[in-house]
Amino acid sequence: MNLFRILELKRYRLVGEKMNKQKLISLSKEIKKNIIEMIYEAKSGHPGGSLSCADIITYLYYETMKVSVENPKDPNRDRFVLSKGHAAPALYSVLAEKGYFPKEELKHLRKIGALLQGHPDSKHVPGVDVSTGSLGQGISNAVGMALGLRNQKNNAKIYVILGDGELQEGLVWEASMAAAHYKLNNLVAIIDYNGLQIDGKNEEVMGVAPVDKKFESFGWNVIYCEDGNDFDKIDQAFLSIDDTQEKPTVIIAKTVKGSGVSFMEDKAEWHGQAPNEEEKEKAIKDIMN
Repeated sequence: MNLFRILELKRYRLVGEKMNKQKLISLSKEIKKNIIEMIYEAKSGHPGGSLSCADIITYLYYETMKVSVENPKDPNRDRFVLSKGHAAPALYSVLAEKGYFPKEELKHLRKIGALLQGHPDSKHVPGVDVSTGSLGQGISNAVGMALGLRNQKNNAKIYVILGDGELQEGLVWEASMAAAHYKLNNLVAIIDYNGLQIDGKNEEVMGVAPVDKKFESFGWNVIYCEDGNDFDKIDQAFLSIDDTQEKPTVIIAKTVKGSGVSFMEDKAEWHGQAPNEEEKEKAIKDIMN
């Protein structure tokens, strides 16, 4: 891998500098703690899927993406799209930790008139690039953004996270076909592959496998991340991206729904259920240990 390739992959790292794993772990714990507390305060929300993708979003904002808190609309910034918009608490928590808005706002999740609603809102929340919520539309927006940036000769990248259950939406595959057709090598999709959705196991509700073969057949570069809740594995996956190929990239990241909370892990019932006070305290204890 040549010098220019390393610089492109890791814009904030010096050549040869290692990922600050301990810092990321510490940040991730705080972010997951925030997720639990804000959903508890709201008495509604989606803890399972927020926790499963929290490590990946943390990695993106602290290790990979070129973003500016001081200038959140910088035209040369990388863009992030949370296609699984119900996992908004994970994104909000990262944005608050980065300093896009005061952490105090996290306490008012889903409250009438508050900044942070149940799904990301690009019109009102600093740092949110696309309003999402309707599954399949996030990646569709991401494809359009990637094509637009390329037409403007802008070297910024688009990163989009999808849920694995979201792959049941036909719109995902129309967007994926367009991304390959236009050879959008500035687009990186990450599948939060936790195997569960609101009604149970994906394979029982509507099987999506084999995801890798499907994306390959649509013309994507496919990378498998065996543990999307481990920063070493996440780092390896992103360092494997070769954007010299004229095709978009998808990282299929095996994750655990409810990651970090013993009684939530791999439990479909925690897809959209807020913890009570006792559960909140136990969850935070699990996360911070």
